[in-house]
Amino acid sequence: MNSVSAPSDRPQVEKIWLASYPDIVPAELPPLEHASLAELLEESCARYAERPAFTSMGKSITYRDLDLQTRKIAAWLQSLGLQKGDRVAVMMPNVLQNPIAVYGVLRAGLVVVNVNPLYTPRELEHQLRDCGAKAIFVLENFAHTVEQVLAHTGVRHVVVTALGDMLGVKGHIVNLIVRKVKKLVPAWSIPGHRSFKSVIAEGSRLPLKLSELTGSDIAFLQYTGGTTGVAKGAILTHSNLLANQLQLLLWLQSAYINKPRPEQLTFVCALPLYHIFALTVNSLMGMSLGGHNVLIANPRDIPAFIKELGKYKFDMFPGLNTLFNALMNNPDFAKLDLSNTATLAGGMAVQRPVAERWQKMTGAWITEGYGLSETSPVASANRFDSPEFTGTIGLPITGTDFDIRDENGNSLPLGEVGEICIRGPQVMAGYWKQPAETARVMTPDGFFRSGDMGFMDERGYTKIVDRKKDMILVSGFNVYPNEIEEVAAMHPGVLEAAAIGVPDPHSGEAVKLFIVKKDPALTEADVKAHFAENLTNYKRPRFIEFRSELPKSNVGKILRKELRG
Repeated sequence: MNSVSAPSDRPQVEKIWLASYPDIVPAELPPLEHASLAELLEESCARYAERPAFTSMGKSITYRDLDLQTRKIAAWLQSLGLQKGDRVAVMMPNVLQNPIAVYGVLRAGLVVVNVNPLYTPRELEHQLRDCGAKAIFVLENFAHTVEQVLAHTGVRHVVVTALGDMLGVKGHIVNLIVRKVKKLVPAWSIPGHRSFKSVIAEGSRLPLKLSELTGSDIAFLQYTGGTTGVAKGAILTHSNLLANQLQLLLWLQSAYINKPRPEQLTFVCALPLYHIFALTVNSLMGMSLGGHNVLIANPRDIPAFIKELGKYKFDMFPGLNTLFNALMNNPDFAKLDLSNTATLAGGMAVQRPVAERWQKMTGAWITEGYGLSETSPVASANRFDSPEFTGTIGLPITGTDFDIRDENGNSLPLGEVGEICIRGPQVMAGYWKQPAETARVMTPDGFFRSGDMGFMDERGYTKIVDRKKDMILVSGFNVYPNEIEEVAAMHPGVLEAAAIGVPDPHSGEAVKLFIVKKDPALTEADVKAHFAENLTNYKRPRFIEFRSELPKSNVGKILRKELRG
């Protein structure tokens, strides 16, 4: 494994952000209470045995159920002869089988490789070959993709599950509808595959050998485009993820300074569990707290999502700017009571108009945080008790250092824009089998180069101005797409917007803006007049293109690279 350790004599960063911390949140991270995620799971399942852990499509499993089912998965995996550190891929959306498989893999002493179910065969083959996975759990809706690449990978064990497998009697009806009525399961054939149910049954008759896991052992290979766009596996150890969930638990205290915390927190889990944000903020933090995660399999079905939101009293709602925006544009959203729900945003910048509208509709502010797959993911966050939307990514969380550096690695003064560099116990051990890439992003003194450009103010709050590669250079001036998009979002006729740079013979680059209309009557002249009022000339979009929708990743992040073509 690639590991990076900072020298013991590394220079200390001036932690000006500590003065802005809530009194209740410590500056330093206490020692971790568990040696591994498997140990955390076992302790939580014993402590919170009768509580619901996960709910999907109206079916709940308790922590006791989770303990039993993950034990069976782990025992079965060990019976295959897989050794500590071997990789197992999990290719599922938010269904009950996902956490059962993931925690089962961890309990077996193996490494989880999360896979986006919507991958093309080319993308899937690259990831499976790169990580060297020996087994894969997949929802049958995506088994045809696995079938196409299996012969070109090292995968020897395939476990296929159906959507209704954990739903009891109701599951048979669900499977019938999914397969025969909605025809959502393309034909597939994988000789020798095992069903999820048969694995559970067989595992119940097998012994589970305890794995001697330590904090430095790998827990996940979390694939990411990183700062270059080539998919790489971020090596996340057990201690990386245990540290980040502990950091989050300490930070969460600021949400309950002026009100009591419920005995059990209920989480909206709309972001996919194979994404690092939901993995840590939903699944692992929920596990640590004995929380209840309500899984949303298809958050793009906004009417059904809103109906689900009305069934529970939610305490935590992690999400993205695009998801919050889509919810507010449905008239039924206004009927929900989210006034006591802590809403945490990450993954992309939260636009001020979206945050202000959310506050007006729910009575609560969105708390924006920041992180990457390489930081497990959370590196900074605003205070939950903040009386305003700061428009920043907040303060480095407990035990985390930020340093804003120029291209030569020099620290910059407050207020100057540079690359955000991050150091802390949640920073990855490196990229899987990519020592050159690891060396490129890790500094000698242990900082991870995020690839994000920003500045820190005198209170220790950091403002992102954009990704390095997304910056637009107009006649020598830096123009940041986030600013263009935020101004666009201020116009009542704009639903969504994305800005990119395009070649220009006079200025080098010019700003091009893509817009999805909220008001069908919106014209190019309206947009240009709006920008003339709000931005200086060189920042204004030279070209405007209206589209019916913008390309997005599976978690709802707008893909500027696809707009660039």
